[in-house]
Amino acid sequence: MAKFSGSRVFVVEDETLVLFNLEDILAELGCEVVSQAMRLEQALTLAQAANDVDVAILDVNIGGTTVFPVAEILAEKGIPLLFATGYGREGLPVEWQDQAVIVKPYSPSDVERALAPLLEAASQP
Repeated sequence: MAKFSGSRVFVVEDETLVLFNLEDILAELGCEVVSQAMRLEQALTLAQAANDVDVAILDVNIGGTTVFPVAEILAEKGIPLLFATGYGREGLPVEWQDQAVIVKPYSPSDVERALAPLLEAASQP
């Protein structure tokens, strides 16, 4: 049985190959990608409708703009966030630096390590 079997993930990533790779990593971990967006407008719409999501993985830079409006919507719903960025935690605005971060390019083990505490916390009553 996969480590995170049944976990539902919302993904925002604007690079097709990175998105496919992340979907493969998540599938190997037992996660289900319940929605995905490659553009900010689409991500905003999906975030507003996201209710049954265990965690969101958000690329910080989406087509030259930042994903933080999407992050705000998801955070208000109590959905744990994992930011993906090439700039590391220091590249995030101060108000988001306490969130989980994976640095691009990331490995499957990086994703697993970052998701474990988020999904564990989300599963607590």
